[in-house]
Amino acid sequence: MAKVLVLFAHPGQRHSRVNIQMAGIARSIDGVTFVDLYAEYPKLDIDIDLEQDRLLKHDVVIFQFPIYWYSTPSILKEWQDLVLEYGFAYGHTGDKLAGKVFLPVVTAGGPDQAYSEQGSNHFRLRSLLSPLEQTANLCRMRFIAPYALFAAHDAGPDGRAEPHLQGYKRLLETLRDETFDIDAARRLELLSADTLPLREGTTHE
Repeated sequence: MAKVLVLFAHPGQRHSRVNIQMAGIARSIDGVTFVDLYAEYPKLDIDIDLEQDRLLKHDVVIFQFPIYWYSTPSILKEWQDLVLEYGFAYGHTGDKLAGKVFLPVVTAGGPDQAYSEQGSNHFRLRSLLSPLEQTANLCRMRFIAPYALFAAHDAGPDGRAEPHLQGYKRLLETLRDETFDIDAARRLELLSADTLPLREGTTHE
């Protein structure tokens, strides 16, 4: 089985509708290590050695966060600045993360049509996440399509939250069990509960 690390970053958890439920799911799955970065580092005093050791011990790394001002919450940027050191994550001898799987799991406040060249946000969500994708590329990790939920504030009332939550559970379990089709996922723009690819010949209840 693969070892999955979920780094959760949500600075406004008391206002969360879906992300906090997703966090509860990640906490509950055997073989998944869940870390609430804001709870662990309330003063942003990130333990570099501890975080690098976590990366070394896991095969799959997930950033779970709500989109804040078209980017990650600040602690994830601080984490990247400190933890992904030259000689560890990149550079001539920085190959410690090579081959590991990386994906963002994100919620967005706006509807999907807002995240397009013609929409009010002027960029596709995948484009806004391109700094994470290129970070993964530089670290020689395998970046796969983000698992995304649009209009997260309305997902409960309109019935989209529950399928999304079940999809997240299925995503984590299949990544852990190595039945998730990583190559297929890398070819997709985004992942949703309806588009999670499994390896041929496998099923998931």
